Amino acid sequence: MHPPGADTVLLRHGDVNTKSNTVKRYMEGILVENIEALLADRSVPGEVERRWNRPLIHTSEAAIEEATAAATDAFGVVSASPALIVSTEKERILEALVETAREHYDGGTFAVDARRADKTLAYDSEDLAREAGTAIWEAVEDAFDPEVDLDDPDITFGVEVREDLAFVYLESIPGPGGLPLGAQDPVIALISGGIDSPVAAYEMMTRGSPVVPAYVDLGAYGGIDHEARAMETVRTLSRYAPNFDMQVYKIPGGETVDVLVEEMEQGRMLSLRRFFYRAGEILAERVDANGIVTGEAIGQKSSQTVRNLGVTSRAARLPIHRPLLTWDKKDIVAEAREIDTYTDSTINAGCNRVAPDRVETNARLEPLLAAEPDDLLERAEAAAKNAELVDP
Repeated sequence: MHPPGADTVLLRHGDVNTKSNTVKRYMEGILVENIEALLADRSVPGEVERRWNRPLIHTSEAAIEEATAAATDAFGVVSASPALIVSTEKERILEALVETAREHYDGGTFAVDARRADKTLAYDSEDLAREAGTAIWEAVEDAFDPEVDLDDPDITFGVEVREDLAFVYLESIPGPGGLPLGAQDPVIALISGGIDSPVAAYEMMTRGSPVVPAYVDLGAYGGIDHEARAMETVRTLSRYAPNFDMQVYKIPGGETVDVLVEEMEQGRMLSLRRFFYRAGEILAERVDANGIVTGEAIGQKSSQTVRNLGVTSRAARLPIHRPLLTWDKKDIVAEAREIDTYTDSTINAGCNRVAPDRVETNARLEPLLAAEPDDLLERAEAAAKNAELVDP
């Protein structure tokens, strides 16, 4: 929903504002590039204007909703509003609000949210809000009885007055927040195709880190749809980052899984995770990434107890990032639905067949090393070096 004649998307960022002016300017530049890429990828007409604190997308009224939707998929954007630009003259702002009210306000309660960045103006935010409320009331009172509700209104009329322009809008659509993608170094994302790992990768992307997806082929233990669902979730993630390479490194792991199943019972899953981590680390060296991200959460599986995470993590020297570490499963599922990876993540696959009948929840490093194949980590290193780059 937007004011009549709206042809601009007003963008807001959050964490970027906490940086020094030099860093902020750098990150705003990255944000603009990413938004331009999203618009182009979705064939949405629009030009992005780089303005201090408030980048803008100039488009047409016909494309305003599509442009807003694209902008709110950009990492670093806290919210976006399809807006009408007017001058900072109070009378012109009130006229725009009246026109908007006549178009969209047809009953229920309303409020005015007015903000003024330019403190040199002859009016302040409270003055503007009060006079705007009166103007809106008088514009509609012949049609119905308006009612003000400042706590939970049915419709909110927004006004943001900057140094040279004022923006009138009706909605502030939330974005992912965080930092612009590319503001941090890349990480290896171990993508299993399950619910958790794509969400973890997305969360790292919200902090500005591009992800290099890596999928470990479990051979006969992967199940017929295991690879397909992993690739589909990467395709979904790539739609949020059209100007970043999201090809997948496919790491061969089938032979190692066969060995683990044949030689180990208890602790097998922990050794397999150690294989994953070392392979991820070697791949990181290969592509100049600076960490590994997984979808693990404390206690969610037997391999993810605090003790077991401590044991398995020692297979890698690089940091292993676990953005979902303290999340409840219901919250992970909700996020997967929100970013559209849930459906493909729930295709049935056979990787659970690797798990032994008796699980290990309280592992110790030395007994695990004694039980697992002596060349496990060397296998992981070789697998990473032989990883094949494939399109998702």
